[in-house]
Amino acid sequence: MADVLVVFVTVGDGDEALTIGRTLVEEKLVACVNMVPQIRSIYWWKEEVCDEQEVLLVLKTSASRFDSLQSRIRELHSYEVPEIIALPVERGLPEYLDWVIENTTQG
Repeated sequence: MADVLVVFVTVGDGDEALTIGRTLVEEKLVACVNMVPQIRSIYWWKEEVCDEQEVLLVLKTSASRFDSLQSRIRELHSYEVPEIIALPVERGLPEYLDWVIENTTQG
């Protein structure tokens, strides 16, 4: 089951979320993107505490596509250092996990 990853990415607004999400699905870098609007993020950046509204992208992909996915997110993302965090899926509905792998297969 570790062949499937859930990847978290925060973006600045809904338009950017839609652009990144649609591109990643169309390019088969992810099988699915969930966009969670209106999250509030508080974090340190350049020696100050920031308090911002963001959109959280929850991406499902195969582990073999992670390096390409990370590179593509960096190309598309407006942040200097985007949050890109991948967690392995330890368990899940086998048919769903198979679907993720099938829809992130290259070529």
